Amino acid sequence: MSDSVSSFADDAPDAAIVTPAQGEDRLPDNLSRNLPLVPPDSTSGRALVTVVAILTFLAALAAGIAQLVTTASQNWTSTIAREATIQIKPDARRNADEDVLQAAEIARAYPSIAGVEAQSREEAERLLEPWLGKGADFAELPVPRLVVLRLREGSETTATDLAELRQQLTDTIPGATLDDHRNWIERLAVMARTVVLVATLIVALVVVAAALAIATTTRGAVAGDREILDVLHFVGADDRFIVGEYRSRFFHMGLRGGLLGSISAVFVLAGAGVMSAWWRASPGGDQLQALFGAFNMDWKGYATIFAVAAVVAIVTAAVSGFTVRRYLTRLQ
Repeated sequence: MSDSVSSFADDAPDAAIVTPAQGEDRLPDNLSRNLPLVPPDSTSGRALVTVVAILTFLAALAAGIAQLVTTASQNWTSTIAREATIQIKPDARRNADEDVLQAAEIARAYPSIAGVEAQSREEAERLLEPWLGKGADFAELPVPRLVVLRLREGSETTATDLAELRQQLTDTIPGATLDDHRNWIERLAVMARTVVLVATLIVALVVVAAALAIATTTRGAVAGDREILDVLHFVGADDRFIVGEYRSRFFHMGLRGGLLGSISAVFVLAGAGVMSAWWRASPGGDQLQALFGAFNMDWKGYATIFAVAAVVAIVTAAVSGFTVRRYLTRLQ
């Protein structure tokens, strides 16, 4: 507030204007012209901005990670939902290659299946290498054979065709099963919802912690300005004017700290996206990329992060205004 107090005094009646007599104490510095009622560069103000920035950073980071997991889960679900797999368990009494070809021919007859890929034994063995290690001897292992089905998008008969295909495979090829990945889709959805719930709880706890810190700082600021508030009341300022000044000042401090925290979270996530290219070469990196994707955040993710800063700023203004109003009520 540049000149808010002095302009208020200029508009007040002449009888309400008090000027210090010669030799008497001067008015507090906060009541001088062109100075705000609440000092913006006080030690407590800088400490509050720092605390708000740290808390917002943690909340924005949690919200950003939740958005990444949600996006990755949607990509997994859409990819898995478009595929189904026929698994043929090895049987020493049957020819596995013939069973694979027969299963592929049966699947091609259904209109909702857009593509059929019969995998060889070598391809099935390569799928087991991440668990058994490269160079493992698969000759004596009963490696199941796979037929990958690509489902036609938008087909209304997919569920019916898969049910009929499952029954036909069971009747025709012993040991053949059809997996439409429904269990995996449900597990991915549960995991994504859990991550979002945990992130929401973290953001809520951070907002509560910020509110407590703001309330404490506001009470200290108001207590330190007791003589200033007495003078303002004497010249005719009402509680709404004083509350508005504190609320405006704390809103700007909260917005500054919130933006600092949110921008820091964006830089951290962007740095993780750059480093993800290095992680892909390692098994652990593959798992992280499978969980979070390539750390490529869309506009919804950035909007969520900066929405956290806006919420923190609004909470800062609301809590400070409520605290000042309660303090002024007790003074009366």
